[in-house]
Amino acid sequence: MPKAVAVLDIGKSNAKLALLDFDSRAVLAIRTRKNSVQPGPPYPHFDVDGIWEWFLEGLTEFAGQAEITAISTTTHGAAIAVLGENGLALPVLDYEHPGPDELADDYRLARGDFAEILSPDLPGGLNTGRQLFWMARRFPEEFAKATAIVPYPQYWVWRLTGKRVAEATSFGAHSDLWNGRGQTYSTLAETQGWTKLFPPRAAPWDTVGPVLPEIAELTGLSPDCRVVAGIHDSNASLLPHILGRTLPFTVISTGTWMISFAAGGSLDHLHPERGGLAYADAFARPVPSAMSMAGREFEILTDGKATEPSPAEIATVLGRKIMALPAFVAGNGPFGHRRGSWSVEPATLAPGERTAAASLYVALVAETCLTLTGAQGPVLIEGPFAKNRLFLSALSALVDRPVIGRPDATGTTEGAALLADGPDSSRKAAPDPMPAEPLGGDFAAYAAQWKEQAEA
Repeated sequence: MPKAVAVLDIGKSNAKLALLDFDSRAVLAIRTRKNSVQPGPPYPHFDVDGIWEWFLEGLTEFAGQAEITAISTTTHGAAIAVLGENGLALPVLDYEHPGPDELADDYRLARGDFAEILSPDLPGGLNTGRQLFWMARRFPEEFAKATAIVPYPQYWVWRLTGKRVAEATSFGAHSDLWNGRGQTYSTLAETQGWTKLFPPRAAPWDTVGPVLPEIAELTGLSPDCRVVAGIHDSNASLLPHILGRTLPFTVISTGTWMISFAAGGSLDHLHPERGGLAYADAFARPVPSAMSMAGREFEILTDGKATEPSPAEIATVLGRKIMALPAFVAGNGPFGHRRGSWSVEPATLAPGERTAAASLYVALVAETCLTLTGAQGPVLIEGPFAKNRLFLSALSALVDRPVIGRPDATGTTEGAALLADGPDSSRKAAPDPMPAEPLGGDFAAYAAQWKEQAEA
């Protein structure tokens, strides 16, 4: 059987398990499931047991197709596991739950300055520190039983190996727990006493251990199958590029969230109230960035019925200036202070017209994010929007430099699989396709009017 790498990739909306050939990195098999949220008690939380059962089923299936030599984990940010002696001391909170906002005023006094944490003040549990602050005060008995606090990718590493490690990319993802410039934990994490519960840090490609013997026996994996420390998903998308490209360049990782990484940019002009922040890359270095829930907004704008717009539908949207004006998910991104609206009644639009307007909307939000981060160089699109031709063409017209939709379905899998090679991997990302052709016609006038109204 071929040697292979298994990648567990948990996004906010879906979980994916991919099997990749170790040498060619071709995808041999893939399984997906919805990432469901359990209603509680004690609060809405991720269905980790359901994912675990599905994960083991997938490993069993894949072990019959290839010799899996390594497993890599990558997950969405803003999720953290509070572990007790034998399992979770508290469920893994769904970061969209508004519960932590009850203590928002107290938390803001404790969280520290943006200059240190390089993290915006976000609602609900989007700042991981806010989650821990709320849990410690609302569930003190359970929180007192904590023996370790680990980011979400490393929770799955613990279930696979029984070993507890921490890793910088999830701590560096708007958690408030990380000092980006100092590449260490924040004053908040220290003063709250949480750093005592953070396990030893590992690099994302470090081998934490082999799979537990009982997992090897259950799934048919080799007892020598190693598990690497894992990585935050948007940083997985970034990894192949920071290993193989010349600065500066920009990577936009798309999905439920749209994260813009301005590699080689400056930290000095970030706007925390407009989605500006810095992530920590796989080497723990700060990367100027901006975040927006544009993927979720696209679903809202298309009513979940996105379809390929025809040239005539695109022309109608541009000619009539049919616009979605931000924002349709409150409290995040460059326009989180605004309430979204349509210029026309959306129910009167054909599905292709709605999709066209939504695609232009996401391109305009993306261009705003790039401007706020001072991004330069080619713009590389990872994830679902890499296949949205109108989005690519519109963004190309807006930034006036190459915009390239990467060919793989999701860059997170490619990047997470690279961890099996280590930091000195000579493996190159798939060649770039041709850049998108800039959108012409009435788009310049459309974009100017959209910006004027959105920035008002």
